[in-house]
Order: sequence, then C-alpha cells, then structure tokens
Amino acid sequence: MSVTSDLTVPQGGILSLSATQASAAIHAGELTSEDLVSACLDRIALREDAVQAWAWIDPDAALAQARALDRERPRSWLHGIPVGIKDVIDTCDMPTGYGSPIYQGHRPVADAACVAQIRELGGVILGKTVSTEFATRHPNKTRNPHRLTQTPGGSSSGSGAAVADFMVPLALGTQTSSSVIRPAAYCGVVGYKPGFGLINRAGLKFLAESLDTIGVLSRTVTDAGMLAALLSGLPVEAATFRAGKAPRIGLCRTPWWSEASPSVQQSLMQCAERFRAAGATVGEIELPSEFAELNEVQIRLSSYEFFRALTYERTRHPAKISDSLTRRIAAGGQVTRESYEAAVVTMKRCQHWMSGVMPGYELLMAPSAPSEAPDISGTGEPTFGLMWTLLQMPCMTLPCGLGQAGLPVGVQLISSCGNDLGLYRDAAWAESVLSGR
Repeated sequence: MSVTSDLTVPQGGILSLSATQASAAIHAGELTSEDLVSACLDRIALREDAVQAWAWIDPDAALAQARALDRERPRSWLHGIPVGIKDVIDTCDMPTGYGSPIYQGHRPVADAACVAQIRELGGVILGKTVSTEFATRHPNKTRNPHRLTQTPGGSSSGSGAAVADFMVPLALGTQTSSSVIRPAAYCGVVGYKPGFGLINRAGLKFLAESLDTIGVLSRTVTDAGMLAALLSGLPVEAATFRAGKAPRIGLCRTPWWSEASPSVQQSLMQCAERFRAAGATVGEIELPSEFAELNEVQIRLSSYEFFRALTYERTRHPAKISDSLTRRIAAGGQVTRESYEAAVVTMKRCQHWMSGVMPGYELLMAPSAPSEAPDISGTGEPTFGLMWTLLQMPCMTLPCGLGQAGLPVGVQLISSCGNDLGLYRDAAWAESVLSGR
C-alpha cells in the first residue's frame, strides 16, 4: 500500500505560523492581519478544489475585516487571526446550511454567541467550514488532505481538513459523539472538546442538548486552549501552557480495545512508553463492567434527543434527509422516556465513579479513533469518543505519528470534569514529548 501523502506542507513563511506565533507577530507590528488572511486565501485557492473544506468563503469580505482590524490597536490575543466556523454555527453575514439541503442559502438573523465573541475579540471570520448533515454521520464533500481518497472524519470534517491543510490556523467544531476528536486524529491536528458547556452554545443547531459541545481544531495545544479560554473566560496566560512536571497518567484501553486496529493499539502503547521515558507515571486503569454499556447508553440518549430536536425537519422536509439519518431519527422515536431517564441515571453513576478515580491521575490516555482514516464512503466510527462525551469530560487529541497505511494516528488525553486548565498544562507537556521538543 502506498504511504505517500497528498498534503504538501508549507515550509516556512506565514502559513507555517501557529495562531500564537502569528498573534505575537501582529502585536509586535511584524505582521498584518491582511497579510495573514491573504496567505490563507491563497492557500484555499490552491487547494480547495481538491480538499473541499469550505461551505462558504468570501475573500473580499475576509480581507475587509482584516484591513479594518489592522487600523486598530490589538484587542486581544485573537486580534487579526482568521478562524473557520463549522457550518452548524450561525453567522449573520454568511449562509449557514447545517450540512443539509433543507437549509441551502439560509441566512440567520444573528451570529451565534461564540461567533459574536470572536468578532468582539478582533478575530477574522474567514468562512464556513463543511459539516456533515446536521453534524451527524452522513458524509459531505470534504476529503482528507493527507490522502484525498480518505475521509477527514465527521462531523467537523471541513474544520479538521482546513486546519490540517494550512488554510486557516484555527477552526471551531462541535462534538456530540466524537466529531472533534475523530477528525483531528484522522487529519493529524489537535482537537479539543472542552468540558460540557464551557463555550456558550447559543446559535448552535442543536442535536442533543445533553451532549453537544463546541470545540476547537488547531495545530497546537496552546492555540486550542487560548481560543477556548478567551471565549469562556478561563484565566490563562503563557505559563498555563508551559510544560510542567510529568503528570500521572492512567492508560485506559476502554472496553472497545479489541475494535482498535493494530496500528492504533501499537501507537497508544508507544505513546505510553514515551511518556514513561519522559518521567510520567503511567499505570493501567480498569473500568467497572458497567462502563461497557456506555456507548449504547450514549446512542440511546442522543437518539432520543435527535428525534425531538429535528421535529421540524423530519415532519416538513423528510425527503431531504438522508436515509442514514432518517433511520437514526426513527430509532430515536422508539426510545421511551423511561429508557431515556435510565440512560441519564447510568451516565450520572459512571460520572460519579470517574470523579472518585480521577484524583489519582492528571490525565487519562485512550485511543482517539479505531483506525486511520477510512475511505470517503463514510466518516469513520465514533467508538472512542462516545463514552468521554457522555461523561462530559474535557478531551484533547494530539497527533502521535503515522499508522501502517501512512496516515495520521492520534492519542486522546482526558482530564476530570471542570479541569480544562489542567488539561492545557498536561497536554502541553505531552505535546512537547511527542514532538521531541
């Protein structure tokens, strides 16, 4: 099997800068937002026909934002930095289609809260990145930039691909099952699913109100954490992301370890050895037998909420919903309230067990996805994101090399509920180990 990549990585120059590096250059007067946005637009013009990461892009509008910001004093770390917005998050001046033909050309009357905040902080809304249908599993047009025959994952497919292809340094995604973590792993970037509700969700097209979480895709831990911290009000500074002492890590194979490919299993164990060699204490964590039910519990809970959240669409426009989503909606209609409430009880019981275990660890580590990116006929399996999303724990996936097929593999790092700041610190340590810095 070929292990060549379709992705040509820019060497040096503006596009190679992380958002943090670009921010420092803008604040120092060494870089303009217009130059940065222009470089991103040139990259999009070069690669978009192949990668198809964008649902909407208006170069003139993006440049106008950048030029206006260059005439101001910097408002924040984000000033002048372009950001891609997943197309299930409302924007008042760009179409928001939710990945569905039902909403083709739809123009929301207001920005989502997170988009309005990005504008307020001086960020440039570069465009709308492709989402799968209503952020579910039916694939859209985007290709994996590392190999165009493979999926970038879902549902934050455009955000993952755009960041990986150096079209934009930052993008928002959303996660209900594994929709930030899996695309990040497949595309070889950082994916951060914050603790539940950390980033305000007003203006997000809801699927599952108990699970939907706005997250960030980026190329560094610092970039992901800084954007989330600005949007949520978390107190961060440069020292927040400075790798400190080696953490205590719980290696969690999860009940679905047998579903991970040999490449993924080998990669996770190699990461554990690298962390040990760098001074971390890495011990295996065994989950109670009840945790083996959690993927089914997540599916039951989310399906119940899908059925209700998409009532307008399924009753008024059923012919415009994909067959796969139609089946999932129908399944949700069969979940009784009693069964739903039982799922919530199980979720809370397992959250309580986990809260008792986590004081013994700064991080847990687990697979990000069952395999390297499969072909574009689907978006891959959410197996290794379902449980952590259900438990509402903050998670971050980091690229940790290539698998047997020559495509990226990620390691998922998980912290305790409410400990996003700790995740930033310890993920920065892990990033420094994996990158050899």
